[in-house]
Amino acid sequence: MSTQILAPAAVLVAWSLFMLLWMAALRLPALAKLDMPPEKSRGGRGSDLDGVLPDEMQWKAHNYNHLMEQPTIFYALVAIFAIGGATQTDVWLAWAYVGLRVVHSLWQAMVNTIPVRLSIFVLGTVVLVAMAVRAVMLTL
Repeated sequence: MSTQILAPAAVLVAWSLFMLLWMAALRLPALAKLDMPPEKSRGGRGSDLDGVLPDEMQWKAHNYNHLMEQPTIFYALVAIFAIGGATQTDVWLAWAYVGLRVVHSLWQAMVNTIPVRLSIFVLGTVVLVAMAVRAVMLTL
């Protein structure tokens, strides 16, 4: 089993947890200041806070949610490569994807202009597609 391919996945997991902590560090004190009655906060979702908390604060939450979406495909691909045997190209593609996700996170969390964010997302998706094609070739 090739374990070198697991390092980018481990880093993306750590990054996702960092984003969770960043979001919580900003959001929890802001929620405490809202002094919301318990019956109003019961059963709520994070997206319910859009328009309640400042947009810049919600950007971190939105990004954390994004890290729970498309990267699930990345994790599956990494598992396929770890079991089937990753080449150095596969490892470099995995690192490229992780690097682009980190840049995407930072951009979304701090600046959040859509054209740039979309460009970073599209680049990451292209890398993910390349990884998927290589995984299919490996497994057939």
